[in-house]
Amino acid sequence: MELLYPMFVMVMLTLVVGMLTAYNRIRSAYAGELDPRYFKVMANYSVPDHIAKFGRNFDNLFEVPVLFYAAATSALALNLTGQWLVYLAWLFVGLRIVHSLIHITYNHPLHRFLVFLLSFFTAIAMWINLMLQATQSMTLTP
Repeated sequence: MELLYPMFVMVMLTLVVGMLTAYNRIRSAYAGELDPRYFKVMANYSVPDHIAKFGRNFDNLFEVPVLFYAAATSALALNLTGQWLVYLAWLFVGLRIVHSLIHITYNHPLHRFLVFLLSFFTAIAMWINLMLQATQSMTLTP
């Protein structure tokens, strides 16, 4: 059950970034920085960089985090929630928060990429840990 907490924080991060994305898009449209016709298909019109980075960060929260959610959900379903898996889950969430903060503030590509890589390898480590726990669990069960 401990894995529910980092999963919930990840969902809340997605909610906050989604709300900031919507707010900034609407504010930009009212300020005349973004053509309102853009919203019909979310394309075909130029988007200011400060708006694009919010949208791109929101999209990012539905890419690699899928590996995190799948590992955490699988661990919960299989009742394989060892302490290392919980630590890795919190590390992943912390890194994704840092990634989002970098992306929507000063947006330095190298900093963002390094944090992305660390979070990606953390998600992979979660899967490796989960598979090791599952394998160990199968060999212990008669």
